[in-house]
Amino acid sequence: MTVLNRVQNGCHGLPADGIADQPLTVDDLRTLSDDGGRYELVDGRLEMSRAPVTTHSLIESRLMFQLGRLAPDEHAVLRGLGIDLNADRTHHRIPDLSVIRADDLEHPGLTRPPLLAVEVVSPESVFRDHHTKRVEYARFGIESYWIVSPDPEKPGIVELRLADGGYHEIAQVFGTDVFETDTPFPIRLVPHWLVATGPWRKHIGGD
Repeated sequence: MTVLNRVQNGCHGLPADGIADQPLTVDDLRTLSDDGGRYELVDGRLEMSRAPVTTHSLIESRLMFQLGRLAPDEHAVLRGLGIDLNADRTHHRIPDLSVIRADDLEHPGLTRPPLLAVEVVSPESVFRDHHTKRVEYARFGIESYWIVSPDPEKPGIVELRLADGGYHEIAQVFGTDVFETDTPFPIRLVPHWLVATGPWRKHIGGD
């Protein structure tokens, strides 16, 4: 992960006007070329992460499959859609997956809390996903937050639920055990089949 201010951003295709304390906004992100990386904003500073590796992308795809299959029509499952966490649009996060009420869909990104945000942990995002985003998402009012461990031997899901202004752990499920939740809708999921080869479509729901 790399964090840059406006002056340092000049070499990344963003305006460098020489004013170090001039915060970047979501509008500045639209000037970036699409190089496969993930660009978020933290208090007006650009935070860059590498493009997801194979296992990360595989987990995202299988989660998208299972959540999309189970989601009622009044919900939408979204991949890589940005969320403006403040009115100034200087704090912008992009969960790996999110679930919203279909009526809350906005363009080009979200300004209201999704029902669920999901982050798949990468080596460079361990602290960010487990600590920084946990605080940010709770403060923004996202009801449910999943942190997914991509360990190929024993992948897992931690479910956090918002209460009294902060997240409380509801479940930790690993390997071949079945993860079950009723938020934002009834879901059954076996972490093992997020990464395993074989008939994953048949077994990912615990069948």
